[in-house]
Amino acid sequence: MSSIQRSAKRLRTLVSDLEPRARSPRRGAIGAVSLLLLLALAACGSSSPSPTASSAAVKQACQQIEAVLSDGPDPSADPVGYAQAQILPLRQIRTSDGKLREAIEALASSYRAYASSGGASAATKGAAETAIRAINRACPQAGATL
Repeated sequence: MSSIQRSAKRLRTLVSDLEPRARSPRRGAIGAVSLLLLLALAACGSSSPSPTASSAAVKQACQQIEAVLSDGPDPSADPVGYAQAQILPLRQIRTSDGKLREAIEALASSYRAYASSGGASAATKGAAETAIRAINRACPQAGATL
């Protein structure tokens, strides 16, 4: 073997020995960036349910709210009786959407307070109107009223 061949072989050996080390930082950087992106995506998804799951839960709950609120006395003829008739059915609605669940509970509670006051308290009527607006924002077809 000539000296050039030996030098070439030694150079190939050195290059092949260094090659994994040279790629290692690049692979490490790519792996780190990939891991960070994956963690960022996971963090975004963990704060709330996926839009599809949440939308399905909201849609189903809104349909239930609409059905509950369309039943009972005529709200314009008997607002106190209407509010009283909605309390239990509203509390029986279950949803995995936290904001909607809070809005439903607020509406049921405000209807209860309004009915307990006989419709005479401006404060309970105001609370009911605030809860009604929240429900109607979350579920435009619900038609919540007082």
